[in-house]
Amino acid sequence: MLQCIFLLSDSGEVMLEKQFTGHRVDRSICAWFWDHSISQPDSFKLLDEMIDNGFPLTTEPNILREMISPPNIVSKVLSVVTGNSSNVSDTLPGATASCVPWRTTDPKYANNEVYVDLVEEMDAVINRDGVLVKCEIYGEIQVNCQLSGLPDLTLSFTNPSIMDDVRFHPCVRYRPWESHQILSFVPPDGQFKLMSYRVRKLKTIPLYVKPQLTSDAGTCRINVLVGIRNDPGKAIDSITVQFQLPPCILSADLTSNHGTVNILSNKSCCWSIGKIPKDRTPSMTGSLVLETGLQRLHVLPTFQVGFRIMGVALSGLQIEKLDLKTVPNRLYKGFRAVTRAGEFEVRL
Repeated sequence: MLQCIFLLSDSGEVMLEKQFTGHRVDRSICAWFWDHSISQPDSFKLLDEMIDNGFPLTTEPNILREMISPPNIVSKVLSVVTGNSSNVSDTLPGATASCVPWRTTDPKYANNEVYVDLVEEMDAVINRDGVLVKCEIYGEIQVNCQLSGLPDLTLSFTNPSIMDDVRFHPCVRYRPWESHQILSFVPPDGQFKLMSYRVRKLKTIPLYVKPQLTSDAGTCRINVLVGIRNDPGKAIDSITVQFQLPPCILSADLTSNHGTVNILSNKSCCWSIGKIPKDRTPSMTGSLVLETGLQRLHVLPTFQVGFRIMGVALSGLQIEKLDLKTVPNRLYKGFRAVTRAGEFEVRL
């Protein structure tokens, strides 16, 4: 697993260090730097503004976007005409001296909108007997905010006590959360992740996957059944089952009564189911031919399951309300939820 990233100067001096903890982390030194500028030839101009004498100084993407504009056709034409090839602004952005540096100075919108997405990923491990060994959810509160001026928002939940390992955007005031489990914040402009959390020790999963493998005389028979275990109340779609064939498999012949089965050149199998039909249980059957001299299959594959459920958060977390202290004219706000499979595995 990747633990940390270092950016070094020519002399070997550490210019930037990023530590990673866990399997899901933000590239939060500067998301814009990583996503847009690492492949640009002048990305070190941005790095120069972020680092002062070897220490992080300005890491807010909002400020950096105003200080250094990404190269485009217009800037290239201007550099040829004027002879000035620098895309670094001569003046500091107004947000530099602001108490909310993550927000653009005095944005204005004709339609004021704020939308909150509850996005969850379910991690689960099921053993060969179908017993649920581990089940937990990693969730994020993602916000798309287009509000004029300097809005002050509060977001509350009906059951905040189920959340563990919460992490907040710097805009969140910690004291209201500590005392009343309410998110109070002045949001950045545009899309951002407000917080992340975990919900542990869940007891139910929406799907069951029952693989069976029997091998003898150099051949292995495989049968996999997939169905709904606990109905979440919304349609389960984008269902897939993937597994890696062991190296000792010479060939495979797999078919299904619903969906499509693809076997790639690297011996990776993907069964795309989509939605489960009401008239039958999706099943995949087939035979695997073992290499010469091997009678039984001793290395069993691990089945990785994927799915998506729109309109429901399987953790049970519910948003109660979103309030604005200063309500602009023509305000639109909305909520939605989605749950998808994370590291969802069935082990034999």
